[in-house]
Amino acid sequence: MSKTSPDSTEATPRFTVGDLFKRLRTGNSGLIPILVGLAALVAYFDIRSHVFLSAANVTNLFIQATVFILLGMAEIWLLLLGEIDLSIGFVAGIGASTAVILVDNKYHWPVLVVLPLALAVTTLIGILHGTLVIRLRLPSFVVTLAGQLGWAGVLIFLIDHQGTGGVVSLHEKVLADLVNGNLTPMWTWIVSVGSVLLAAIFMIRGQAKRRAAGLESTPMAIVALKIGSLVIAALVLVLIFNTDRATFIVLHGMPFAIPIDIFILLAGSFILNKTKAGRYIYAIGGNSEAVRRAGVNVNRYRLLAFALAGLTAGIAGLLYASRLGGISDGIDGGTLVLYAVAAAVIGGTSLFGGRGKMIHAVIGGVIIATIYNGMALIGMSAATQYIATALVLLAAVTIDSVARRGNGTTR
Repeated sequence: MSKTSPDSTEATPRFTVGDLFKRLRTGNSGLIPILVGLAALVAYFDIRSHVFLSAANVTNLFIQATVFILLGMAEIWLLLLGEIDLSIGFVAGIGASTAVILVDNKYHWPVLVVLPLALAVTTLIGILHGTLVIRLRLPSFVVTLAGQLGWAGVLIFLIDHQGTGGVVSLHEKVLADLVNGNLTPMWTWIVSVGSVLLAAIFMIRGQAKRRAAGLESTPMAIVALKIGSLVIAALVLVLIFNTDRATFIVLHGMPFAIPIDIFILLAGSFILNKTKAGRYIYAIGGNSEAVRRAGVNVNRYRLLAFALAGLTAGIAGLLYASRLGGISDGIDGGTLVLYAVAAAVIGGTSLFGGRGKMIHAVIGGVIIATIYNGMALIGMSAATQYIATALVLLAAVTIDSVARRGNGTTR
């Protein structure tokens, strides 16, 4: 009897159009419906306002999306476990206020000390939440709901204690430039091309390893389509970012916030897809009891996920303060956490654990920013913006539910 090699046709079945329709029918279509929906939104807003696709507005849209994206990534660490963090908006605010207050003229702390310290604070908050959930066996919903109220109080205390009327302005250039600074056109090309190359290498090597191990893999036609789409998207964005966006001064290049998003995306994707910790996080979200019986210290990786959520929220907080030019005691952390969950779920992450990718937060964050940016341009009310976001979120959850039924899962 001859053995079938991993590279044989049987190990890598040929992809057909029928397979694509089957995936669409069962809800296992990946990002296709989400990207189609995003394209429809872009087309609609461009028809209603030709300013929408201008270089200045598209760049502004991506800056608006940054906080949604990073908070969505922070939430994904926990959603993969079937957990949630309702305090993540105020945790981001704690990180932002720590940084802005310490670099202020009153304290003069060096920015290279303050930035790691602010991230350490939010990471420790994540660890505290995780410890309460794990050791006391409390629902993460309750622990982080209490955290939302508690950290909101701490945030108000920190800012009001400065005696500046509830607002601390940002005067430090490095922190201010996290969002407001721009790469040169040459570095915009370098970062964009490098990011696409890294993503392509990860995808190709990942599928090659799966085929070599005899595991189910994505057809190369789909992988090639994804890489081609990335190349086109990167080219379009580079041309947009390198267009002069100002009238009286020269303003071009990719905003610093976007390479930060890309770095967090690549780092988070690497951890989830290429490390033992990432594989265990997925497995625990799928069936924690089976993982525990396999001899894995489940609580260690649950705690790690809480820590990473806190760290990512801290980064989001720094960019939030940079964009607004400071921090106030009126930060709407409750709304921010709703956008964080919405960004993750709209992008395709499951609320029930075990399924999700960091790229989902990117897509979801861009969709939310597109809705608010576009509706503001065409003069729609805030009420309409909330309703539209709610409908998009409901559609995303429906897709998730259909996907679970199509895959035969009911958890």
